[in-house]
Amino acid sequence: MLTTPEYRILAALAAVRLLLVPAYSSTDFEVHRNWMAITHSLPLGKWYQDETSEWTLDYPPLFAWFEWCLSQVAVYIDPQMVQLESLNFSSNACIVFQRSSVMVSELVLVFAVAYACRRASEEKRMLMYLLILGSPSLLLVDHIHFQYNGMLLGLLLWSITWIREGQHIAGSIAFAVLVNMKHLYACLAPVYLIYLLRHYCRGPKAVQRFVALGAAVVAVCGVSFGPFIGAGQLPQILGRLFPFGRGLCHAYWAANFWALYSCADKALAVILPRLGLPVTAPEAYMTGGLVQVTHFAVLPSPSPSITLLLVLLALLPCLFSLWRRPRPESFLPAAVYACLCSFMFGYHVHEKAILMVTVPMALAAAESQWDARQYFVLSTVAHVALMPLLFTEQEYPIKVLMVLLHTAVAYWMLCRAVNTKASTLLSKQQQAYLWGFAPLEIYCAAVHPLMFVSKLPFLPLLLTSVYSALGLSFCWLQMAACWLPRYSLSTHAHVQ
Repeated sequence: MLTTPEYRILAALAAVRLLLVPAYSSTDFEVHRNWMAITHSLPLGKWYQDETSEWTLDYPPLFAWFEWCLSQVAVYIDPQMVQLESLNFSSNACIVFQRSSVMVSELVLVFAVAYACRRASEEKRMLMYLLILGSPSLLLVDHIHFQYNGMLLGLLLWSITWIREGQHIAGSIAFAVLVNMKHLYACLAPVYLIYLLRHYCRGPKAVQRFVALGAAVVAVCGVSFGPFIGAGQLPQILGRLFPFGRGLCHAYWAANFWALYSCADKALAVILPRLGLPVTAPEAYMTGGLVQVTHFAVLPSPSPSITLLLVLLALLPCLFSLWRRPRPESFLPAAVYACLCSFMFGYHVHEKAILMVTVPMALAAAESQWDARQYFVLSTVAHVALMPLLFTEQEYPIKVLMVLLHTAVAYWMLCRAVNTKASTLLSKQQQAYLWGFAPLEIYCAAVHPLMFVSKLPFLPLLLTSVYSALGLSFCWLQMAACWLPRYSLSTHAHVQ
């Protein structure tokens, strides 16, 4: 049962979400409205064929069914909302309904956090609510920018918690449902496969357990894809799910390895001609704000297969460690690390994908000083890296206040949770790095607009992405080192 303080913090977080209903929303608002219209207005066989809007359906079938369920209610709220011709439609009723659908679907995450922390102390449960449900990243992306990450991350937490507690079938089903709602989470499949094979599918009942797991996953995939396979739509769906024509980097660079790689290429494209070396580079390449395949001017242009190989190579030490010691306490760190590898080296990664790392990582944030330190640095970088998503002036004070307030309270509560002085939770290098965001934000928000006016519009985004990528790269290196053989660190020995 929830205590009175828990009810209060949950009520406060719900109030914050309600206050954000009138806020700016991105094109993702229209994307999801259009998906409701597609699933409501067209027969199933045409869901993945319709191109009435540029925002075509490109999520797996279970998410399409989720949109269909929403449309069955939306038609009674405002019938025009679910008409294909209603492009860029946003009546007051439409805004309230879609915002409300995000909040209601997010209950999956609320209950997942409550269940995962049910045996923890009240203080640690309050900390989890703050870190996860009060995360500025989640609020910025879902409740202002507009997406349904809360529901999906809730499924992920349910799956991880069930797996850690020995409910392997339930955890596998939850994961299969998750991947069939958003295929980005397939990056976790190697971790699930290795862990379940080594931890669950062993002993006298190994074959029966393997068959049971396989049947559960196949059943979910059958329910998801079966009707579309029957309609001959599988090739069309796969083409929508894996659009490699979109290019290596998103229009807004995610703060990963490829941001550093792209920045290095642009720097070389400027420096080499001054040294007398010819370089052919189109104007504003990689910084024109377009989603397209772009070839680098100097460095090799990585293909999707190369990025996949890099992700798998980065994962190998973790998978090898899980194979040798498939312990329940290792599963959560392995899942977090897999998501971080995918974010750092994946193809066409969106900046919002960092939520896949920070939300599950929060569950272990209070286990040790090392965990608290890693989480605080990584999550703070994530919050700041996502701030440029909201570029309107009226939202600027909101995002800055949310990030500063949450960061201060989270730091104080983490110090209490791991019994550490505020001055010692972070190393001096980490403190210096995080304080570096202050002058960076001042430059991006105030100095750059005054100095350059309409020139170099991509520079603030580039600086934010590259500086954030440096911090996330260091976090990745530290986490990767924990999975190396013969590596020992008393404060993080649970991954070995």
